[in-house]
Amino acid sequence: MEQLDFFDVPSPCVGCCQVNNRGYCKGCYRSRDERFYWQQMTADQKIKVIKLCRQRYVRIMRRKQKQNNPQEADAQSPQQPFIFDDFEKGGV
Repeated sequence: MEQLDFFDVPSPCVGCCQVNNRGYCKGCYRSRDERFYWQQMTADQKIKVIKLCRQRYVRIMRRKQKQNNPQEADAQSPQQPFIFDDFEKGGV
């Protein structure tokens, strides 16, 4: 038994229950089924849902940033720079 099994995973609900155009809650980013079946889910299932919610949040925020500042969003890469970039450019 893992340590997480001793504690209940709290609901990510923030009390802003409105649905976006894709069917996800604008407050917690859960789908209708994820909200409806939350109480019946196991701790592992709840943790997986929370990870999905984080991914949805990041995706939506990137999309909003790209819409507001298209040039700035393209300049920022979500990936870390390649470890040998400096070496190939003659540095280090």
